[in-house]
Amino acid sequence: MRFFEMILLLCLIVCAVSVGFAKDLLTSIVIFMSYSLIMCVIWVLLQSPDLAITEAAVGAGVTSILFFVTLKKIRAIRREGQHEQDKG
Repeated sequence: MRFFEMILLLCLIVCAVSVGFAKDLLTSIVIFMSYSLIMCVIWVLLQSPDLAITEAAVGAGVTSILFFVTLKKIRAIRREGQHEQDKG
């Protein structure tokens, strides 16, 4: 069990550091989702199921969906702005 906890901790640190080096927003969101899922497993191991459910629902679920929708809207706005510049 101790080995599994160390692997989770290492994955958590790798996710936290790799978000800083990610160049693409989509990659950052996927790394954030994996970070939240790892935190969910850690909360379960710490025998705190209420925090694990909250982390899974809010961290990996709702927040990631909001990030994806925002990213789509930002790219849509940029596409519309590019079309207007092409016309002018």
